[in-house]
Amino acid sequence: MRLYDLIRDNARTELENIEITGILSDSRSEIKGGELFVCIKGETFDGHTAAPDMLNKGAAAVLTEKDMGLKQQIIVPDTRAEYAYICAEWFGNPQKRLKLVGVTGTNGKTTITTMLKAVISGFGKKTGLIGTCHNEIGDRVLHTERTTPEAYELFELFANMADEGCEYVVMEVSSQGLEQKRLGPCRFELGAFTNLTQDHLDVHKTMENYYQAKKLLFSMTDTAVINSDDEWGKRYISEINCNIKTFSTRGEADFTASGAELLPSGVRYTFSDGKLDIPVSFNMPGEFNVSNSLCIIACAEVLGFDLKRTVEILNSQKGVRGRAEVVPTGRDFTVICDYAHTPDAIENILSAMKASAKGRVVCLFGCGGNRDAQKRPLMAKAAARYADFLIVTSDNPRNEDPELIIKDILAGIDGEKTEYITITDRIKAIHWAVENARKDDVIVLCGKGHEDYQILSGGVKIHLDEREVVKDALSKLK
Repeated sequence: MRLYDLIRDNARTELENIEITGILSDSRSEIKGGELFVCIKGETFDGHTAAPDMLNKGAAAVLTEKDMGLKQQIIVPDTRAEYAYICAEWFGNPQKRLKLVGVTGTNGKTTITTMLKAVISGFGKKTGLIGTCHNEIGDRVLHTERTTPEAYELFELFANMADEGCEYVVMEVSSQGLEQKRLGPCRFELGAFTNLTQDHLDVHKTMENYYQAKKLLFSMTDTAVINSDDEWGKRYISEINCNIKTFSTRGEADFTASGAELLPSGVRYTFSDGKLDIPVSFNMPGEFNVSNSLCIIACAEVLGFDLKRTVEILNSQKGVRGRAEVVPTGRDFTVICDYAHTPDAIENILSAMKASAKGRVVCLFGCGGNRDAQKRPLMAKAAARYADFLIVTSDNPRNEDPELIIKDILAGIDGEKTEYITITDRIKAIHWAVENARKDDVIVLCGKGHEDYQILSGGVKIHLDEREVVKDALSKLK
């Protein structure tokens, strides 16, 4: 493909007729000859420093944000933004052949996207899924490293989805993906907002920055479906310019839930769009899943799907891996695996379990290393408020000392009456929880959810699937 055909607005350059054989943004990539290297400045490495070397190795041209005195350079104001548009062009703008649905917010994205994909598929529409746990093309499951992939991987994925006959793509849209402009020329038929609570402040620094990053989705969306129960959602409603539909479990909105019943196995309520009232029985527990399922139904109706059939399909779904997931024990106690890794997510899952538990609620949790340290004591306070016993352990310590992370966590338990124990090794902590379980206890494993690994110092990943650990612990019980 000619360079001229890749550059946005077809900016004239003496290099415009160069034939480009590939697009690269990672200086560690192998150069075969003829590639366009895009210089992107990251937190720890600036791609501009690699530009001369990439040309020496055979790259046809480099895209830069400044004059580097290179004959084969093209200067643009923002290489990261340009990169997404170039990737879209490289793959023939596959996003134009798809109906895109984006979901953003701190909590609920995975549940909503997974279940909305199931609903749309239930209408016979082949659908793609992009999210935290994995990606899907129809029924085919693909591994993923990021909630929202980098631009090249994203548009390659779109191309594969379109080529394999997908009509819709439902995707989780992360604040980092938006802020780093990975979505380029994407246009969403619908963008949904769940809620905003403290998370990713290691990246965004302030809640205002976090809010503004999420807000970018609605500048590329035709219709927004907004949770009007959330204070940040109310602010979006007053600030964004696209068509807006609202949903609420507490007050007036375009879509509402009333008469909610919270059960150990799920939630029941009546859905209303102002015209029809339909009973919903959603097989995932917790008040937050009233809001999640309400959002799913609202999105489906906005997309034009039959309301009654939507609810039928949703009611038949069994749940989402790592989201309030019941791990089989065959014993007289229950183990729940959940991805809760923020203060409000901890509060949501534990309060849901507390409402239905006959015995103690035991919470096992830790906090990630090299991430927002401010939320560590806040997570502990939330856990102490709703749990009867705490097991404080490791999550993904990364390059931080796990003992020091636990020390930060314990600061939030000071003054609380909730009993706790600290066991740094997460596998040993889970074994201890199972070995010391009492009749009717509900043990909630928070933080890992769908993950089957733990990240240690130096980025080393070890296998750690909590379902397997629980099974092993159970096998050793007398």
